[in-house]
Amino acid sequence: MRHRAEEDALYRQFAKKRAEEETHISQQIQEEWEKELEKLTSRFTHEINMKKNRKITGDEEKAMTVRLQKEKADLEKNMTIKLDRKKESLTRKLLEQERQATAELVDKQSKEMLNLISEKLHEYQQSQDTIESSYISEETIIYPSQPPPPSPPHISKMDIYNDPLVFHEIDEIAITVAREDQQTFTDLVRLLISKCNSDIEKARVIFRWITVKNLNTMQFDDNLNADTPMGILRGIKYGTESYHVLFKRLCSYAGLHCVVIKGYSKSAGYQPGIRFEDNRFRNSWNAVYVAGAWRFVQCNWGARHLVNAKEVPKPGNKGKSDSLRYEYDDHYFLTDPKEFIYEFYPLQHEWQLLKKPITLQEFEELPFVRSLFFRYGLYFPDDSAKAVLITDTTGAATVRIGMPTRMAPSLIFHYNLKFYDREVDTYDGYSLKRYVMQSVQGNVVSFRVHAPCSGSFIMDIFANATTPREYVTGEPMKFKSVCKFKIVCNELQTVMVPLPDCASGEWGPMKATRLFGLISLSHEDALIFSGRELEIQFRMSRPLTDFMASLHRNGVEEKKLAKYVNCHVEDDIVTFFIKFPEDGQYGLDIYTREVSNEFYAGDKQLLTHCCKYLVNVGTKRA
Repeated sequence: MRHRAEEDALYRQFAKKRAEEETHISQQIQEEWEKELEKLTSRFTHEINMKKNRKITGDEEKAMTVRLQKEKADLEKNMTIKLDRKKESLTRKLLEQERQATAELVDKQSKEMLNLISEKLHEYQQSQDTIESSYISEETIIYPSQPPPPSPPHISKMDIYNDPLVFHEIDEIAITVAREDQQTFTDLVRLLISKCNSDIEKARVIFRWITVKNLNTMQFDDNLNADTPMGILRGIKYGTESYHVLFKRLCSYAGLHCVVIKGYSKSAGYQPGIRFEDNRFRNSWNAVYVAGAWRFVQCNWGARHLVNAKEVPKPGNKGKSDSLRYEYDDHYFLTDPKEFIYEFYPLQHEWQLLKKPITLQEFEELPFVRSLFFRYGLYFPDDSAKAVLITDTTGAATVRIGMPTRMAPSLIFHYNLKFYDREVDTYDGYSLKRYVMQSVQGNVVSFRVHAPCSGSFIMDIFANATTPREYVTGEPMKFKSVCKFKIVCNELQTVMVPLPDCASGEWGPMKATRLFGLISLSHEDALIFSGRELEIQFRMSRPLTDFMASLHRNGVEEKKLAKYVNCHVEDDIVTFFIKFPEDGQYGLDIYTREVSNEFYAGDKQLLTHCCKYLVNVGTKRA
């Protein structure tokens, strides 16, 4: 209650200062307006008197009066704009001061709360000297009374938990509590942590409450006062308290050490290659001390929205809201430092929590990755992978991404290529995608870029996890970005032609094997060097039917090439026979569907793309 009174006093101080400053600005503008109006009127009177001496006509006087009224209106308009701008500037300045004051107050109160909890725990332990030690939880004994210095955690997030479902019951508590509004932070935290058995569960339930509450979309009553239920979140409404300050406050009420860390982040608007030279990408996040170490939490980035919900349920409104599914990003809860550093760089090096801290320049050079990159367990096989890739003199550069063995059979990748400085994804009438060759070898997916001209490009790489059963239905898939790169071509000595206009996605037979069980018997590489005749053979490991292949070549209609491709199926062997009309580069798309998929039976248009090859006819391998 004392903390509440201190906060009430602070907000009254904010309101008083805002009112005083706004009154002061309004008075300044009013005085300036009166002076300018006086000058305008004086000038008008002087001009009228001068004209009258020369016997001014009625029309001339009327015209001068109209001009005066217009100048008055313009002056009033300019003064109003000036006042609005000054108020806007004042609001920004005061808001920054208020945020700082709120953060300082929360910091002071958090320390007081943690000290109080520590004192009470000490008193409790002393009173329990005659009771067996088993009555006192292990966590009560080992959790430090003072915040330890920052240092790298000794175990990874995966060692703590490898599936968010272990927190299912804890998450449900957060969701339930978030549907109601509490009178005080004490009430809120007691409801949240009453069934928590560890410091990790306490941090988790607070994290999930903030991400479920979706504070960015909350509707507040404009007449809100300190005594209303939503009064405890007024700092969110007024913009004086942020997710990370709120998380720290709630952690202190739960007896957890938590700090706010300031630094840079690769957030909205960031592109690979941008330097962190100003305050555009400043950000804040948390580290909470759980499981014997400091661990990162980013509530703001972890927050998501309601899925399949047309509107946010109102407080106290149960029923339909009970069946809603809440999405959030688990990556930003207890994130490992080696992953967190790809997106966040603290101003204080020790809060990287890395054994070998990196420099700001090294942070800028790290590839720009999204949380999904880590969720899928992706990695860069090349330790020297950079956010900006410089092509060779042929315009070539390669991005390589490794997949864990468990994910390799189910991951599908796509990409987009466009110019860096403008929203253009074509060159000379061709899609820039056709200057990238995507292929898979083992557990590594490669994107070989051949810039069609000198300049800078952005390559966005997308991924999605699917099952063979889901993929062969041909249903549209939603791909999400996993990483981005800047491709710079300073010099181009070789003119590149676009790849044949085949279906998008990876080249080579690996896709056919992973998703269709179609095993290549003749050509395991995406690129084939061939004479005028070519046989490509597969073996089916499960029943497939209605095989079809289409041939593509730049400058030639697909229909004209259809007669050069034939397919033969015998038992479980599928053979494609191609007779090329002339030398050159061709693309071969292969389609099929499962026999068991009765829904699509007989509907040739709904065949699913299986794989594709790039064939160089009449040219020898370099």
